[in-house]
Amino acid sequence: MSTPIAEQPLAPPVPVAAESIITPPTVAATAVGAASKTVFSVILAISFCHLLNDMMQSLLPAIYPNLKSGLHLDFGQIGMITLAYQLTASILQPLVGLYADKRPTPLALPGGTLFSLAGLLVLSAAHAYPMVLFGACLLGLGSSVFHPESSRVARMAAGGRHGLAQSLFQVGGNAGSALGPLAAAVVVVRWGQSSVAFFAVLALLSCGILWNVGTWYKHHGLERLKKSATRREGVLELPKREAMRGIAILLTLIFSKYVYLASLTSYFTFYLIHRFSVSVEVAQLHLFAFLAAVAVGTVAGGPIGDRFGRKYVIWFSILGVLPFTLLLPHVNLFWTMPLTIVIGLLLASAFPAIVVFAQELVPGKIGMISGLFFGFSFGMGGLGAAVLGEVADVWGIETVYAICAFLPAIGLLAAFLPNLRQKSAT
Repeated sequence: MSTPIAEQPLAPPVPVAAESIITPPTVAATAVGAASKTVFSVILAISFCHLLNDMMQSLLPAIYPNLKSGLHLDFGQIGMITLAYQLTASILQPLVGLYADKRPTPLALPGGTLFSLAGLLVLSAAHAYPMVLFGACLLGLGSSVFHPESSRVARMAAGGRHGLAQSLFQVGGNAGSALGPLAAAVVVVRWGQSSVAFFAVLALLSCGILWNVGTWYKHHGLERLKKSATRREGVLELPKREAMRGIAILLTLIFSKYVYLASLTSYFTFYLIHRFSVSVEVAQLHLFAFLAAVAVGTVAGGPIGDRFGRKYVIWFSILGVLPFTLLLPHVNLFWTMPLTIVIGLLLASAFPAIVVFAQELVPGKIGMISGLFFGFSFGMGGLGAAVLGEVADVWGIETVYAICAFLPAIGLLAAFLPNLRQKSAT
């Protein structure tokens, strides 16, 4: 006889995970997969805007001869213009980044270009020294907003390939710095100081592109960054003292790298002309070969760090260049170009790895760390160029390279960097 339905024993309920009710596994996996994809369209967009930004920034020194003759300035006043620009472009960057870490502002990217636009317009019409200083500060403000925020976007769009994203972002800046003097030679030298206003069109172009990037930042980037933090992707919990020691070592490596780079970008043509009696054209060809090697090294450094570990790239890049810098002051003209190409390739490969390494040492402070390292590199480049210029005036241009040859030995400090892979495994 069958048991009445009411009296049949009930089967025990099957436990269901709360997560599966809220978010089905397939949906969760899709979300994680979407967050881990590299968004190349965004990375290439900010790389192109980096090119435009650094091209605009490099116009300031291009008009120094016009300003010196037109406003009857002395070299001390020219130095103050550079200082005004460097202070706003370097010191403010970590402060802007720190603010953005606490209050993400997607529209700061297009907004920052308006400072650059205003700076170019002021410089194009400046007929008094205070106006020139004001224009230089505005130009520096534009750069101080752009670099930490765009570096943050590069990390958002990286999808785990942080080194590659930083490399692609930074090579845009390298290209802009190289194209700036060429653009100035074609336009500013021919039409004078007022023609600087023409380049304000580039600021408008950059503003339009960065508006779209800011929209992606608002609707997708912040969510990707949040998911990355939730999964603790590439984020390591180090003791504060150990993390700060790592940051100090990385900043010291930046010092050695950018002071040496300043010796080549600022004085290499003078060195070649003085030592080998070559023409200006031949000296410029050597400089172009070096700058091209820097661009290639920047692109290569990030992906290699993603693949083999950033500490190894930093170690090999800074210290590995030492034999070549020691040889450079003693070789003939034939070997000078190959050596400088190798030096450019190796030195430039370090910066993307250094920035990403620093971001991983201090998780949650991407903007501040990016601003600190970009600002410090700018400052060390400018300060190094000034000090090395004094050395060249007093002891000669060849002494500059004899002294700077030993700077990469500071790369030995890379041995004391935390081993992130071991830390993440424990």
